[in-house]
Order: sequence, then structure tokens, then C-alpha cells
Amino acid sequence: MKPRVHVITLAVEDLERSLSFYRRLGLESEGVIASEFPGDEEMAAGAIALFQLEGLVLCVFPRSELAKDAKVPLPSPTSGLFSIGHAVGSREEVDALLDVAEVAGATVTVRAYDRPFGVYSGYFQDPDGHLWEILWNPALDDV
Repeated sequence: MKPRVHVITLAVEDLERSLSFYRRLGLESEGVIASEFPGDEEMAAGAIALFQLEGLVLCVFPRSELAKDAKVPLPSPTSGLFSIGHAVGSREEVDALLDVAEVAGATVTVRAYDRPFGVYSGYFQDPDGHLWEILWNPALDDV
């Protein structure tokens, strides 16, 4: 396996709500696509929303359909199993993006503060509980 990731798919309860939330954060999407594929008891429906990021695609897909597509039992909604990190270029950008996320409907779980290892960061949860860490690391010059 090569050390890269191209797509991250987040399981969501309400596709339209998630589409709207991520658009309010400033991510662009064509909207819900592939809704002409209804699925059935065994085959997942196709409806999904895609957001093109720099070098990555973020997808939101109904939780029930993702489980069906992966042929795994439908898990209970949960958070805290992992976080998605979004690095920005300054402390001010961290604070501003946390504010934007909160206005868009996120729950800020911790306001940004200086970590002992030199990173300034805070967290929010999207409407489905997915954790996002917004961070500024002075050691990363290319963000």
C-alpha cells in the first residue's frame, strides 16, 4: 500500500443537513449526486455529496448506506474514535475558523489554546459528531 489517502467518507444521518453544513464552512459541492441509484436491501443507494479539497475528496454518505456498502453491521453513531486535522497559517485563522464552524452549526468542544508541544489548536464536532481539529503549527510553513 502506498502512503497516501485520496478520499475520506464520513457517515452521516442527514445528507442534506451535512451538505448544508459543509457548504456553510466554505467547501464547494455540486450537491447530492447519484440519487438515481436507489439501492435495495443489500445494495447501497448511491446518493452522496462530494467536496473537492486540496489533494483529497471529502464525502458525506448516509450512515446506513455506508454500512450496507461495506457489508458491516450498522454501527451506532459515535464520536471520538478519530479526528480530522485542518492546519491553517496562523493562530488567528484557528480562532476564526472555529467561530465560522460554530455559526455553521458545529459544536465547539474546546476553544483553541497553546499545547505544550508547540501547536495552537481547538476542536469542533460537525452535526454528526465527527471531530475536526483546527490547528496552527509554526513548524509547518507550507499551509
